[in-house]
Amino acid sequence: MRLKVSLFALFLICAGQALADEVKVSHGGITLNASLEKAQDDWTAGPVVLMTHGTLAHNRMEIMATLQEMLKERGVSSLSINLSQGVDNRKSVMYPCENPHRYKYDDAAEEIRAWVEWLKGEGVGNVAVLGHSRGGNQAARFAAATDDPAVKMTFLLAPTTRAPGYAEKDYKRRYGKDLMPILQKARDLVAAGKGDEMISPVDFIYCKETSASADAFVSNYNPDPNRDTPTVVPQIKMPVMVIAGTEDKVVAGLIEKMEPIADGEQVQLVVVDGADHFFLDLYSEDVADIITETLGVE
Repeated sequence: MRLKVSLFALFLICAGQALADEVKVSHGGITLNASLEKAQDDWTAGPVVLMTHGTLAHNRMEIMATLQEMLKERGVSSLSINLSQGVDNRKSVMYPCENPHRYKYDDAAEEIRAWVEWLKGEGVGNVAVLGHSRGGNQAARFAAATDDPAVKMTFLLAPTTRAPGYAEKDYKRRYGKDLMPILQKARDLVAAGKGDEMISPVDFIYCKETSASADAFVSNYNPDPNRDTPTVVPQIKMPVMVIAGTEDKVVAGLIEKMEPIADGEQVQLVVVDGADHFFLDLYSEDVADIITETLGVE
């Protein structure tokens, strides 16, 4: 059964790449692109789910493409955005590690905002933002900062958590190096007005011996309590739903951190038994059902 579902998901992705509308918007001097799935001719009546992918990924990765198709089957339109990572008209592929890294962590929230404005310009007045993994934290940060009445709901799919000292421990584990001397070098460059200066070679996020600007390094590694999504959730004024899998080995302690916060009304926690970080196979169907039911689409 799982094999059949996986093959079906692959078919949906291929079909979605052929049928989804590619849309573009200008933002900060570069072109952003996204995939728009219209569930019906009057799709602007909404709701429309605005989807943000995870770390160094893209808008047509399996979880994004499959979820778009499954939502479409259920009558829900969606816009899966491709975070630019500072690249003009970035393609739907994983960000190459050999490319220079110039993007800041909070660039994502500004790009989400730009796409909300695009949807409003199309006549959409009911937007639900959704983010997966790191994109879940970035979507949460956007939701906490916005007071736009068009944004009605936030869905956070396996959003990242961050314990104090996590960055230093993870950097040491991943690269066998101390983070703080490199971070201090980047901070000094930023303080001297040289945030655009590249540090190379440097280990950055998932990429070994790449190059990154001082601004990008500071933005991605400076201690920030809001990198922990359960810390951000209480700051969001609209309804929030966090969807977590019991077998998620990527995000640590999400369910335990969310349980004291979830009141079942303003903040909901939905736990999908057996699902991993990417909600593959039948679990994607579960997520699509949960979103559709929550949005009240019949």
